[in-house]
Amino acid sequence: MIYPKFLSPGDTIGVSAPSDGAGKNPEPFRESLEYLKAQGWNIRETASLWSLSCPSADPEARGREFSSLFEDPSVYAVMAARGGDFLYDCLPYVNFEAMRSNPKWLLGASDPTSLLFTYTVCGDVATMYGRNAGSFDSSHFEEEKENAVQLLKGNLITQHSSIMHASKASFMEDYAGADTPTEWKSPESSIHVRGRCIGGCLEVLKDVIGTKYDHVHDFLKRYEADGFIWYFDDFSFSAESFYLTLLQFRNAGWFDHCQAILIGRVLFPSSTTGLSYEEAFRKAIPDIPYVYEMDIGHTYPSFVMINGAIAEFHYENGKGSIAFELK
Repeated sequence: MIYPKFLSPGDTIGVSAPSDGAGKNPEPFRESLEYLKAQGWNIRETASLWSLSCPSADPEARGREFSSLFEDPSVYAVMAARGGDFLYDCLPYVNFEAMRSNPKWLLGASDPTSLLFTYTVCGDVATMYGRNAGSFDSSHFEEEKENAVQLLKGNLITQHSSIMHASKASFMEDYAGADTPTEWKSPESSIHVRGRCIGGCLEVLKDVIGTKYDHVHDFLKRYEADGFIWYFDDFSFSAESFYLTLLQFRNAGWFDHCQAILIGRVLFPSSTTGLSYEEAFRKAIPDIPYVYEMDIGHTYPSFVMINGAIAEFHYENGKGSIAFELK
């Protein structure tokens, strides 16, 4: 596994919009960029960053703009601007060879899963899931922003379960900040596992199965001795869709050598048949340890997960922690 150079003061972060542009709600995005600059880092923006469109540009333009940041030797890390819905269609225009030849930390969350997951699974380059470039404004919790900064600097901090979390996302009208006590849930009273971390946004990963970007079998074979810890961020899949997607992953062989599955809070939960998420997990993965309602995904605070790194995970009676080792 390749771990890119961590950031030092004066280094440049490239920010691109392979999914949505930042133009529709620019002020929080500017605040996020200023936060990153305050850490001593410079920002290089690509042409479509401030686009009002969703997605920011046509697929070829987005793929080429994103790739240009890996081709630029002055850029040391790359961040996706925002999430969205259509990043997948720019993948054919991404220069994955340049990404492999010039390893850099890639950060993103939600729709950018396609890029992070492919980069790690196909290129053996570690990536950081959980923060887009627009995820550093004042609506985000200070601790989660600081965690991302520390990891980018190479300080491998341990991330602990929150005391309180926001039940809504900041873009929702009824967002009220931290309004709900956090309790991780599992059929097990305790879980202590170690394995190579991989995952991302559930809705996006489903689109990867069976495509030319699905090199999961090869990835699992290369790191079989380590075992694997999968994590999933569910934006709005119903309990039924979650259940069927987990089965699809199983039947595709993605859960071979799986040590545990970590599941974040669902931002928009729903069910069409009365199936609960708890029942979905119990039916789909009864033989794999799992924890749900975790600090992963679209509700704050959320962890930064390092795809490709060795994760040390601990869960005990509703609380827990995760730490990463680069080996």
